[in-house]
Amino acid sequence: MKIAIAQLNPTIGDIFGNSNLILEAAKKAEVEGANLLLTPELSLIGYPPRDLLINPSFIADAGAQLLQLAQALPPELAVIAGTALPNANAVKLGGKSLFNSAVLLQNGAVKQVFHKRLLPTYDVFDEDRYFERGENSNYFSLGELKVGVTICEDLWNNEEFWGKRTYAGDPISDLAKLGVDLVLNLSASPYSAGKRGVRSAMLQHSVIRCGIPIIYANQVGGNDDIIFDGSSFAVNRKGDLIQVLASFETDFAVLEYDAAKQDLVGSHQQNAAGSEAAPLSFYPAEGDAEIWSALVLGVRDYVRKCGFSKVVLGLSGGIDSALVAAIASCAIGPENVLGVLMPSPYSSDHSVNDALELARNLGMAIELLPIGDLMKTYDRTLANLFVNTTFGIAEENIQSRIRGNLLMAISNKFGPLLLSTGNKSEMSVGYCTLYGDMNGGLAVISDVPKTRVYSLCRWLNSGSENVKNQTELENEIIPVNIISKAPSAELKPGQIDQDSLPDYEVLDDILQRLIEHHESAQQIVAAGHDEAVVKRVVKLVRQAEFKRRQAAPGLKISDRAFGTGWRMPIAKSSFY
Repeated sequence: MKIAIAQLNPTIGDIFGNSNLILEAAKKAEVEGANLLLTPELSLIGYPPRDLLINPSFIADAGAQLLQLAQALPPELAVIAGTALPNANAVKLGGKSLFNSAVLLQNGAVKQVFHKRLLPTYDVFDEDRYFERGENSNYFSLGELKVGVTICEDLWNNEEFWGKRTYAGDPISDLAKLGVDLVLNLSASPYSAGKRGVRSAMLQHSVIRCGIPIIYANQVGGNDDIIFDGSSFAVNRKGDLIQVLASFETDFAVLEYDAAKQDLVGSHQQNAAGSEAAPLSFYPAEGDAEIWSALVLGVRDYVRKCGFSKVVLGLSGGIDSALVAAIASCAIGPENVLGVLMPSPYSSDHSVNDALELARNLGMAIELLPIGDLMKTYDRTLANLFVNTTFGIAEENIQSRIRGNLLMAISNKFGPLLLSTGNKSEMSVGYCTLYGDMNGGLAVISDVPKTRVYSLCRWLNSGSENVKNQTELENEIIPVNIISKAPSAELKPGQIDQDSLPDYEVLDDILQRLIEHHESAQQIVAAGHDEAVVKRVVKLVRQAEFKRRQAAPGLKISDRAFGTGWRMPIAKSSFY
């Protein structure tokens, strides 16, 4: 019995296009001699569809396209696809109007339907807003094989692995009681740093616990602020990873269920000599490499799926804009990236030169637009109102807002997507300017702490062959001076970031403890940080909430990003 995995990159709402992706995978599976094709969660409509699900015509169109897809598929091939199906009992019995469902398509028809049982409502997930919970786990028969079907979260309730039970039901245990031979999982599991290894370890543990092999098909691609890494895999009855698909790109694989062994057999399980191969090295690229790949994918898909082909960003000669320029150049090609250098009288010569050198290294175009005269115009316009006041934040922010206006003018005039370049450290404490450097359609590194920005840039210069090949560089990509000089917004003479903020090593540790680990100020102080510094950082984070609410969508790479999953009130007690 041959089973194919199609790791797809659907576009949310592109029902016809997504249907074609499934159809193309099915034709490939047929050529490969597969009996069954598995696709990701909601593969027909894309994940997460959010409030598109409220639109009755969207659900009707998805239903009609599902039937057309069933008729177009190779008739003998069984295909498992994901879609939203109406809950026929909702009006009479109450409950949500839809199910998050997997459908078995074969011989031109919908043969069987399976509903997701465990509906996540944490972080970026809000499935209980739209879907009714499936009541039972079930399977279908393919020849003599009993195949259980689960959807994403259905496999994330392993009490032994997590040390707690999140949901009352346990679908995989229920399938074990039904005596299934194999479990399939349609998934749309978002990426965060380190999650791939956790995901595989959890399912390996589940397989060993229940004794049933699992095939896991995960969505890949960027949808708004969420990045899906793919990384689909198969685990045999012993808990061995026997098939691993690519991370951060579409992929396809065929493996076999051996009825005699009652187990999965993957293409990597034996070497050329026919002896048992060494265990797969699962996800060897960790740290900077995987974060880089995630950000490149996120930018590429956001640009493409939003209908853009080019991007523009402000180049300051600083490390944040340098990293964003490098990511964008890798994502869509340097010929499609425009950097705009907008020096003020406070900009240092080395910052200008560093930005020019970066643009040459990447092979991207650059425009030079000095803002000194514009600053003087603002000074004259505000002179009577600002008389007898001292130069301060208002004047500094005017510079940032001039630059933001110029960048938006270029975006409006020529159509490129404006990328903002602020990092997570700055966004956390509000070290950014509304309607200035926060302008943009996508905040590329808003979930990347400043210390990680430095780490990524050093990694790029040390051996990132994918970028070096694209830019035809022999040595550094980010000019060394950009990495080595003190970070500065250069909004007044001699300014550096540490005039206003703690050292970034200190700041980022405090922020990680506060935002991602939910530690109190007292706990952070007990960990060794200065009490006054901690209290100040906590206050800045709380005060900056109104800015973050108005920021561009930012690509999520951590467990706690300022995006879909961040739902903090703006007006709140100062205690938290």
